Amino acid sequence: MSARSPLSSPLAPVLARLRTASPYTVDAAVAALVLFAVSLQWLFPDEGDDPLSWRGWLLGAATAVPLVWRRAAPFATACAVSVATPAQAVHHAPPPDLMYGGFVVLYTLAALARPWQRRVMLAGWLIGVAATISHKEDAEPFEYAFQLSSIVCAYALGSLTRTQRAYTAELEDRARRLERERAADTARATAQERARIARDMHDILAHAVSLMVVQAEAGPVVVRSDPARAEAAFDAIATAGRDAMTQLRRILGVLKEEEREQGPRRQPQPGLTALPGLVRRVGESAGLRVELRTTGEPCALPPDTEVAAYRIVQEALTNTVKHAYASCAAVGLDWAEDAVTLTVTDDGRGPAAPGDGAGDGGHGLIGIRERATACGGEAFTGGGPDGGFRVVVRLPVAAVRRTGLG
Repeated sequence: MSARSPLSSPLAPVLARLRTASPYTVDAAVAALVLFAVSLQWLFPDEGDDPLSWRGWLLGAATAVPLVWRRAAPFATACAVSVATPAQAVHHAPPPDLMYGGFVVLYTLAALARPWQRRVMLAGWLIGVAATISHKEDAEPFEYAFQLSSIVCAYALGSLTRTQRAYTAELEDRARRLERERAADTARATAQERARIARDMHDILAHAVSLMVVQAEAGPVVVRSDPARAEAAFDAIATAGRDAMTQLRRILGVLKEEEREQGPRRQPQPGLTALPGLVRRVGESAGLRVELRTTGEPCALPPDTEVAAYRIVQEALTNTVKHAYASCAAVGLDWAEDAVTLTVTDDGRGPAAPGDGAGDGGHGLIGIRERATACGGEAFTGGGPDGGFRVVVRLPVAAVRRTGLG
């Protein structure tokens, strides 16, 4: 059980109401409380002292009534109370024992007023109180100390309140900024993830559908003259479809219920080690001679770069099958000290005309550039030196090698 103050329960509803109440309602209550405190000296005069007259009480009331507007017009309220307080002390004996209204306006000024208003009013009250006490007969030194220290304490309490409010406002503003930044980061991450999934799905589906279309167009031509070749074409269609479904499940994280019960069996995304299989499938399915050449010393790449390299080659070969009408293609991997360069060339019809899916406006070439940029690399597409079409992508590897050496 947690310890709790016995006053916390009865005071909690009162404090909650004060926080939500109208400022004028609270300030009117404060003014009434000060007026009551001032009236005590009139209602119960000290023995041996002159009683407080009704004129003195009116001057005392003048130190309380303006407090109703202490937050709406703090400086004007302070000026009014600053005039009424010494007037009550000087023009009618006995002077007030405590400057209730003065304490309230000094606290309010320190908490709400402008810097020059706070300084002017604090200096004025210190000088005025000292002068008023000196006007009193038989003033004791402790009276100076008590009244002046009371003024300083009221002002200091208001300054602490102002500092606390500013600190709280800064914390709230920082929390709002962090919340906006968190929402922006979440939206940006969501958009990037959607773009990544869209690129992967485009590459997978475009590649598989292209191979399936090629085989579907060739199947009816040889179904009677060469049944074995037609059967191979249909097998290639089924293989391409199964491979596409497998990769889509891998991307979207879709597993069968029994696989979840037995534990995850999700395979990693394809990388450079899967390029020979990709080249072989494209060659067998599309009837295209595809050659894979590797130069230099291979090294390990980050997983994201591995996947990006595979997808780039996959998309480039898909464009070759769909748009180039080529008879052969070549995939080159050139490993250097600081980068690996992927080159895909074909002997097709070259750069497509505007409006063709293989042109610069096609989603495939845009996806290639986006993947290269995301890995810190760059991509170039266009006509080859001997005709046809060429895709050149340079992906950095220097950071990986330095990490391995370190």
